Amino acid sequence: MEKLKLIIAREYKSIVARKSFIVITLLLPVLMVALMALPAFLAWINDAGSEAKVVAVVDHSGGYGKALHSDEDFTFKLIDSTAPDAAPRQVYEQAGGGIEALVVIPTQVDSTGQVSVFSEGTINVKLPQLIARALSDTITHARIAAHGVPNLQRIIDESNMKVDVKSVKLSDDGTEKEDEPYIALLIGFILAFITYMFVLMYGSMIMNGVIEEKTNRIVEVIVSSCKPFELMMGKILGVLLVGLTQVAVWVVIMGIVGGVASLFLPDLASTADPGMMQAGMNLPSGTQVDDSISSLSVILNVNYGYILLNFVFYFIGGYLLYASLFAAFGSAVDQASDASQFITPIMIIMMVALYAGIACAENPSGPMAVWFSIIPFTSPVVMMVRLPFDVPLWQLALSIFLLYGTALLTVWIAARIYRTGILLYGKKHSFKDILSWIK
Repeated sequence: MEKLKLIIAREYKSIVARKSFIVITLLLPVLMVALMALPAFLAWINDAGSEAKVVAVVDHSGGYGKALHSDEDFTFKLIDSTAPDAAPRQVYEQAGGGIEALVVIPTQVDSTGQVSVFSEGTINVKLPQLIARALSDTITHARIAAHGVPNLQRIIDESNMKVDVKSVKLSDDGTEKEDEPYIALLIGFILAFITYMFVLMYGSMIMNGVIEEKTNRIVEVIVSSCKPFELMMGKILGVLLVGLTQVAVWVVIMGIVGGVASLFLPDLASTADPGMMQAGMNLPSGTQVDDSISSLSVILNVNYGYILLNFVFYFIGGYLLYASLFAAFGSAVDQASDASQFITPIMIIMMVALYAGIACAENPSGPMAVWFSIIPFTSPVVMMVRLPFDVPLWQLALSIFLLYGTALLTVWIAARIYRTGILLYGKKHSFKDILSWIK
């Protein structure tokens, strides 16, 4: 055990002491948030310095053209057409230069529902959506008014009712707690992706380390003072501690952020002016500020302790299972380029697990979700998606039991491959050779 401790400490310190590890560990949460906000930021930059495009409108219908109102992106300009059947090119030239597009509203638009937009280049995707929305509303109101029923439009508007469905979770003692399936789904996706990323990243790190030691013949000196199994497990457990260290740092950071948010959230909900928050938070039109605050409350009320504990269990089990395979296959090759034939099946299985987790999101309690969360090679990823949806205890216990049982069996098999392959050079080995080493 003393030798194993030395190997674990050496592997752990050699990675944790790197400046790159410290920087990535501290900055990765910030980078993830930045990546989520990047599309909105780029869209803001794209629109910040641009002027409203001039769009010419030819209204053959005689009235619907006035429904197109200018905004910060487009300025609509009504022009007179020479004839209803004039060619689009002729009308386009008549509108003059400096226009982005030409909108032609035909005479029978209220019956055909067809409007044409002509341009010399590719138009902004917002323009057809804006035209369709404005004309659809106007034509709908005109058709309603044509029935001649007094106050029919007002009756229809008053009859429209938006139903808000609130998810409430009932506990065994009758306690009610507000729940949000989309938030649970987001948490599950994040945990599944972290598990997928960590297992592959640290598994590849172990494999490259094994190949490097074998290529440099350092392993011949090391195994003269310790057993190959001790060396392999020392590397696996050392890197495992590195991964747990990163997770612990991120949990502390998220705990601090969540604690600060929980302190300010009640004051924000009680004192904030909805109108000012609507503008300050840049929420879409129709979004209720109360709903946004409620969603924040649901996020803070999630049982993170339960989820985090199970995440650690599955992360360790999944890591041991796959890292031992990476170490075994790394010992069977002399250079990293030769490892593709062994690593490809592992990559395929991990990809299947990730896609299965995504597919199970719509029905976390379905047969596919249950089976993939129990099968050891896919459960570390798929179960992360199911965890926020209250997995039955027997399924959770069976999944963890099979995962760790398979992981221990995989470690034993990997040790038999490692002790033989680590000292073999000069030949490309096949799966048949590896099977003979196991026997």
